[in-house]
Amino acid sequence: MSTREFSTAFDAVSKPNATVLEQFQLSISRMEMYKEDDPLVERLLDNMAKNKIVHVSQKDGGTQIKLIIDYENSEQALFKPQRYPRDYQTLPNHFYFTDFERHHSEIASFHLDRLLGFRRAMPVVGRRLNMSTELWELADGELLKTFFVSPSSNICFHGRCSYYCDTGHAICGNPDTVEGSFAAFLPDKDAVPRKIWRHPWRRSYHKRKKAQWETDSDYCNIVKEIPPYDEGRRLLDIMDMSVLDFLIGNMDRHHYETFKVFDNNTFPIHLDHGRGFGRAFHDEISILAPIMQCCLIRQSTLQTLLR
Repeated sequence: MSTREFSTAFDAVSKPNATVLEQFQLSISRMEMYKEDDPLVERLLDNMAKNKIVHVSQKDGGTQIKLIIDYENSEQALFKPQRYPRDYQTLPNHFYFTDFERHHSEIASFHLDRLLGFRRAMPVVGRRLNMSTELWELADGELLKTFFVSPSSNICFHGRCSYYCDTGHAICGNPDTVEGSFAAFLPDKDAVPRKIWRHPWRRSYHKRKKAQWETDSDYCNIVKEIPPYDEGRRLLDIMDMSVLDFLIGNMDRHHYETFKVFDNNTFPIHLDHGRGFGRAFHDEISILAPIMQCCLIRQSTLQTLLR
């Protein structure tokens, strides 16, 4: 299926005055999110980093706070605020599924995904915001209700989510600014539906139980018999994903998504890297389990790593 066939799902936004984000979304192909050296990437990063913000709301779902940023040019971005300094590492007694998300991990993971030649992650950029004029004054609904002034006279908010959305884990200005990651939005699910897949090497997300792949030495042979891993590119894509996750230290890859319009012969979208870069001096070898158990890696990926 060509890029043009993919674009037919976007007839409503395929117009002369399309935004840079819409142009970028229309350029997504079966094989990659964007082409190497695509000028739209830098334009999109620049827009997210500099354009005027006109509205802020909280994104529903998820375990930690994320905000939807609306710009005056009708583009949007997903904002993950900085919660801790960059050198703050995962606490030794924290499980991977209770770890804090780090905004700089989202930014660095996008650039690493591009350097590795995968180009399967949406563009992400960093930006500093004024807590008063660019967040508090533009927030609405339930999010607005969570803003307050701290004992140090700093403006803070905590939003509403499953974890760490309370006064004790609030996001506060320092003194009146906060930085975070701004990720470009994927195409709307109503226009271009996505399929959610359970990652075959998903962890148990349990304090005591282990996943099947951690105890079954023949686990890879089981995976190879299950569609879509029994043919095509998908198993090799999982190997690529494990390379990226190992380099960023991400143990939180429980599901992944693909664009339904491309059927099964397409790339898994590289999303949600907020739990990477948590332990600077530790290499979590278990993340490479797919490669070690299957004894498999894409030749181009290996050449890139060696280079």
